[in-house]
Amino acid sequence: MASLSIIVPAYNEERRLQKTLEDISRYLARAPWSWAEILVVDDGSTDTTAATAQAFRAAAPLRVLRNPGNRGKGYSVRHGMLAARAEWLLFTDADLSAPIEEAGKLLAAAEKRDAALAIGSRALDRRLIGVHQPALREQGGRLFNLALRLVTGLPYWDTQCGFKLFRAQAAREIFSRQRIDGFGFDAEVLFIARELGFQAVEVPVRWNHAEGTKLSLAGDSVEMLLDLFRIRWNQFRGVYREPAVVGQGFVA
Repeated sequence: MASLSIIVPAYNEERRLQKTLEDISRYLARAPWSWAEILVVDDGSTDTTAATAQAFRAAAPLRVLRNPGNRGKGYSVRHGMLAARAEWLLFTDADLSAPIEEAGKLLAAAEKRDAALAIGSRALDRRLIGVHQPALREQGGRLFNLALRLVTGLPYWDTQCGFKLFRAQAAREIFSRQRIDGFGFDAEVLFIARELGFQAVEVPVRWNHAEGTKLSLAGDSVEMLLDLFRIRWNQFRGVYREPAVVGQGFVA
């Protein structure tokens, strides 16, 4: 069986991180992975997020990575992906809106299609959504996806679900080219994957909205729309042809 690294980006997650790590640990104890690790990426938290994660190290193979300040979810996921050691790399939101057990579904779909990445989707089968987002946020997500398809040409129905699985080699190629540090990074890494010729499969997953999101519907939504045009501009300038990151150090 394959090995798995689970990357959990975390910013001020002291209230729910303990339960998240317990759920992941229970899953790994019974899941048929040959070896697994958890990487909690602390994004400059001002609470006890890092200490909570450190305290859990005795219960599971876990590493805590620290960003140089509050850099954003995209930066955190890239940090974890480039530090991970397994054959398959999964990033999941700290609230486990998509249950960690859905990781097996992503792996099965990727292996069946011989894909380099599998992305969890709320849009392909909305019957799998147990608790919906507020109506305004859900409608905003649909409008963003429409804009994304128009601007980038990506064919996916849900790029923003925080539950994505990558083959390690593909992850290194993709995330080393990533430039967006904020919430628009999902669209960017999927765009880069397509530019590099990696096949992706979109997989319907169970999902439940959890309160406490760090995404601001007003400010972050505008920035994410601008990121779509930044992605196209980066492509035009040839930015994605070469890695921007070597190891953990930026070269550009």
